[in-house]
Amino acid sequence: MLKERKKYKVKYITDKKGNKKEVILSINEYNQLLEDIEDLAIAAAREKDVLIDHDKVLEQLRKDGLL
Repeated sequence: MLKERKKYKVKYITDKKGNKKEVILSINEYNQLLEDIEDLAIAAAREKDVLIDHDKVLEQLRKDGLL
């Protein structure tokens, strides 16, 4: 499930015509964006992972004497 879109206090640097060219964020907001990007990369990498049913995991752990 997607999280609610966050609102950031963004400031823009514009050219002489008023076109937005750069963005200024607080360091906290910048770090949060980096963390979110890392989380998305991890989720994308795990998308094709094979899932194992919980009951089968428990069964295998018992069989291996780990439970």
